[in-house]
Amino acid sequence: MTSDPGKAALEQTVREEAGLVLASLVASCGDFDLAEEAFQDAALIALERWPREGVPQRPAAWLTTAARRRAIDRLRHGAMRAGKSAALRESELARLAERGGELPAEDAPVPDERLRLIFTCCHPALAPEARVALTLRTLGGLSTAAVARAFLVPEPTMSKRIERAKHKIRDAQIPFRMPPPEEWSARLASVLAVVYLIFNDGYSATGASPEERGALCAEAIRLARILAALLPAEGEVHAVCALVLLHHARRDARTGADGLPVPLDEQERARWRRDELGEGLAALERSARCGERGPYQVQAAIAAAHATAPTGADTP
Repeated sequence: MTSDPGKAALEQTVREEAGLVLASLVASCGDFDLAEEAFQDAALIALERWPREGVPQRPAAWLTTAARRRAIDRLRHGAMRAGKSAALRESELARLAERGGELPAEDAPVPDERLRLIFTCCHPALAPEARVALTLRTLGGLSTAAVARAFLVPEPTMSKRIERAKHKIRDAQIPFRMPPPEEWSARLASVLAVVYLIFNDGYSATGASPEERGALCAEAIRLARILAALLPAEGEVHAVCALVLLHHARRDARTGADGLPVPLDEQERARWRRDELGEGLAALERSARCGERGPYQVQAAIAAAHATAPTGADTP
């Protein structure tokens, strides 16, 4: 961790807000690659300016504005090389007019487009493994190398998988939007399956390093919390949040000093994470209040019964 406040603030903003900023950029320019390249450009500009000029009041908004400007610059430069600058300028002005005629101020809130981005990354037209990879790369902010390591595949293989998913979205003209009501159930099921798969790959994988497995679990929990905040009336969303938290709360006690698995009824309950247990049980209560019962709620209820058993002998 760097001791420079500007660099430290940038690292924290990228770590915590990359998904929010990228979602806003994709919504603005409609291109995953352009959004990622512009975001990287903006981060480099911030790396140069923030240590010298100070950290802006709203770092994520600053990065979003800088990245949008860089995206327009990249489009202009490419168009000029292709001799299409006049047509491009018209399209740029039209897009800007739709957003109010100008770039947002650097202290304005960043619009939260993450829900639409999640549904786009998890579109049923994409292969399941592509949905996971694209979700981690865009919303999780993980590098392609980190995603490849987590899933034990070569980086070029993962890079091709992510690129194919982006091209599929572009070529099939998959819209960056929430699905219509008639598609809601199937699409939400796909989203929740991706989040839970990310968690399981971190929780159960044996080939990846503990750090990489932990990063996957943490990312799945973060995505589940985002979904719960964005979709408060969906019981299965709260159930997934409860399920991953209740399982993760026991993570430290799952293996002994010899590295071998410890059965649930023999685990040392003092090592369970009480904060995650409490949050998971609260999420399960919210799920029950939504008035529906789905497979994730049933699994979460079983995990809650295990978590609240007073002793190993009482474990159901």
